[in-house]
Amino acid sequence: MANQLTRASLFDDFFRDFAPGFYVKPLHGDPLPTAAQIRIDVAESDSAYTVQAEVPGVAKEDIHVSIDGSVVTLRAEVKQHDSQSGGGDKLLRSERYYGAVSRGFQLPQDIDQAAAKARYDNGVLTLTLPKKQASGSQRLTIE
Repeated sequence: MANQLTRASLFDDFFRDFAPGFYVKPLHGDPLPTAAQIRIDVAESDSAYTVQAEVPGVAKEDIHVSIDGSVVTLRAEVKQHDSQSGGGDKLLRSERYYGAVSRGFQLPQDIDQAAAKARYDNGVLTLTLPKKQASGSQRLTIE
């Protein structure tokens, strides 16, 4: 089962072998992660949701979290820079790799944005998202 080829990988392998000069990969670093590679775990308690997202290799300043009602969006900017020099003013190689990836998901209940908290440690972003308390029904007075 593990050796099954998907249609995408079959064609990618064929064209990579057929025309290797057209597919240039960076010489450094890891490729930009896709939205599916931001793995998340969501847990729910009576009062809050806890989200853990794996965002390795990204600086804390380059992670942006936005909350709109019950929709949570994670955005990460990946910046990699390599340079090598042979000494003096002669630069022999310099590569830059910039990109962004985002992932959004909807929770079953609206989030209290004012009380939401985020912590980033060792490549794992942990969000504590308190549920917005329902105001209940309100009785209107009839004039």
